[in-house]
Amino acid sequence: MLTRIEPPTPPIVMPPTTLLKATSGTNPAAPEESFANARRVLLLGATGTAGRATAHALLRAGHDVVCVVRDGAPDRTLDDIRHTAGLPDGVELRAGNVTDENALQHDVFRGEHFDAVVSCLASRTGVATDAWAIDHRAHSRVLAAARQAGVDHMVLLSAICVQRPLLAFQHAKLAFERDLIDSGLTYSIVRPTAFFKSLSGQVERVRGGKPFLVFGDGTLTACKPIGDADLGDFIAGCLIDPARRNRILPIGGPGGAITPRDQGDRLFEMTGRKPRFQKVPLVMFDGIRSVLGQLGRFHAGCAAKAELARIGRYYATESMLVLDPDTGRYDAAATPSTGTETLFDFYAKLLDGSASVARGEHAVFREGSTKRDQGAINGTDGK
Repeated sequence: MLTRIEPPTPPIVMPPTTLLKATSGTNPAAPEESFANARRVLLLGATGTAGRATAHALLRAGHDVVCVVRDGAPDRTLDDIRHTAGLPDGVELRAGNVTDENALQHDVFRGEHFDAVVSCLASRTGVATDAWAIDHRAHSRVLAAARQAGVDHMVLLSAICVQRPLLAFQHAKLAFERDLIDSGLTYSIVRPTAFFKSLSGQVERVRGGKPFLVFGDGTLTACKPIGDADLGDFIAGCLIDPARRNRILPIGGPGGAITPRDQGDRLFEMTGRKPRFQKVPLVMFDGIRSVLGQLGRFHAGCAAKAELARIGRYYATESMLVLDPDTGRYDAAATPSTGTETLFDFYAKLLDGSASVARGEHAVFREGSTKRDQGAINGTDGK
């Protein structure tokens, strides 16, 4: 059943034709225009892949950037974190706990003025406790502190999968989207499609001679993957492009939509191997979910794992494209594109060693993985 969320103040989703005009290339403004609109920006979630790319993009655009990083071990300095996370030297780092109101005031905002907050912060697992703690409550505390700091614009990295909300983290994200829309601040809510890192788990499998795993025939779902750099540029552009203000902005990468079958076919071609596909039954998720759901009545850990199974099945059956609320169908043509790098460009870099990916929570096909991004077979939005 299609659930359609109607916020009290209806957000505006930018029409694809308008968005394409606004996002041609990787930066909608000339360099001199970007620097003329330089702002003081607080960036959350800077150590993630999307956050790191956004930090670089904001710096290139001439903004004064302060990045918030988690409180680490006592023997880790901010310079250590900068180096490990790959953050540029030109941004200021501040350690602080964004889930704590006092820490936000004293360690993060420090009574200083900021023009904008950009958040690439997201829950790690997507289970209910994590999702509501980070995707909603932490963001709500940031929003309150931002208003006190004179912030007039917040750019939020959300997820395209919230269009059909069936999971805890989707409801948590939607709840904060509504809070932001109703806050009175200028907002830009960016909903990307699949991330490259979420679609890279089978590169080594194929190179090692193993079959490419798919659900069904590999054409159940489709997405328009977007690279980190292209997404970072798009997010940074929200600060200077009036067409991206007070909008919900679905966005994908360049080119047409691709299915898991397309991904596998291209990987076999790129590695020179004979195509071999192995079908994974959807009932696998249903069985796991059913058993863990029953056990979850008595054990919180099993309940969390049941939610992971629900997340995996969601990504196995839902496309990461714009959803037509009237028909209930995903529409590749209505899903805007931006940037220059394709998923297959990225695959080529992985194969020649010029790029790597630490998938972490998203590593569905690494040995022993039990994390939620099992839907990487089909393409996720990275959340």
